[in-house]
Amino acid sequence: MKLKRLLIVLLAMAVGADAGAAEPAVIGNFRPTAQDKIVPADAKIEMLWNEGEFTEGPVAAADGAILFSDIGNRILRFDPRTDKTTVFRSPSGKSNGLKFDPQGNLVACEGAAPGGNRRISITDSKGNTRTLADRFEGHRFNSPNDLAINGGGSIYFTDPRYVGDEPRELDFEGVFLVEPDGSVRVATRDVQKPNGIIVTPDEGTVYVADNNNKSDGNHHLLAFTVQNDGTLGQKRLLFDFGSGHRGIDGMTLDTKGNIYATAGGGAEGGIYVFGPRGENLAFIATPGDPSNCVFGIGSEASTLYITAAGPKTAEAEKPRYALYRIRLKTPGYHVFPPTGK
Repeated sequence: MKLKRLLIVLLAMAVGADAGAAEPAVIGNFRPTAQDKIVPADAKIEMLWNEGEFTEGPVAAADGAILFSDIGNRILRFDPRTDKTTVFRSPSGKSNGLKFDPQGNLVACEGAAPGGNRRISITDSKGNTRTLADRFEGHRFNSPNDLAINGGGSIYFTDPRYVGDEPRELDFEGVFLVEPDGSVRVATRDVQKPNGIIVTPDEGTVYVADNNNKSDGNHHLLAFTVQNDGTLGQKRLLFDFGSGHRGIDGMTLDTKGNIYATAGGGAEGGIYVFGPRGENLAFIATPGDPSNCVFGIGSEASTLYITAAGPKTAEAEKPRYALYRIRLKTPGYHVFPPTGK
């Protein structure tokens, strides 16, 4: 297994000098076709911090810092200028996905499990936190997981239940749409267990990871058409990881509309890069199983930050979770701070 993983890492990072250069080997049923257009030949993953219980939900702040969740119950802040990681908010209500809205407020999916608030929260620039939404038709959410925000401040969030013993009040796991005034609607129920989610820059499509952790469940990358009322209509299957494979957790976009998705485990764990129609573009192996990713801003605009498990050690039964980064070829896309404005 170690030899297989080493070969995958070497092949995934080996970028040819011309368009006809050899591509990485097939990863599961994923066949990279544009590795050299995504990953520089000398790109290497760098571990920045490795003291988490389960890192998730990285997001770029206006000052260039990267905020990310440690689902142990805190939000952390990494400063690229100093390479220091500090606590931003604790407790976090078991925050998972994080995004900034167009006004610069931090919006968080707070999950279930002991200590989880099962809500969408907003933290303003002064550090004040409030509940935006925690119920649909009087029933508490399952466990808000990940979110995407459009230019008008409307929030799409996924509401599966992976962990936590709290009684469920909803009989489905769907995607919700929350408006800035806190009103909640179902965006779609046409998923099994939604996880990562992103909105295209033209706001016409929402990508959703349908990641059922049962071996025979969906492990799909989906594209939904946004309808006039903001809900999600026509569904298209862009990629199927197949049974027996870990599907997508978190996702982000670059300025060309390509999708960077954290998926897979063990030898197949890494960043899977797809084109807008599901084209298999590139694979970036990660040292441990990945959970989410986001691009930086400013001088770090082409740097992909990744939350994932840290290297296994002989001293620990399970690895600590980490924050990594790798420099790529294309800048990332952000609603806030706005890209290209």
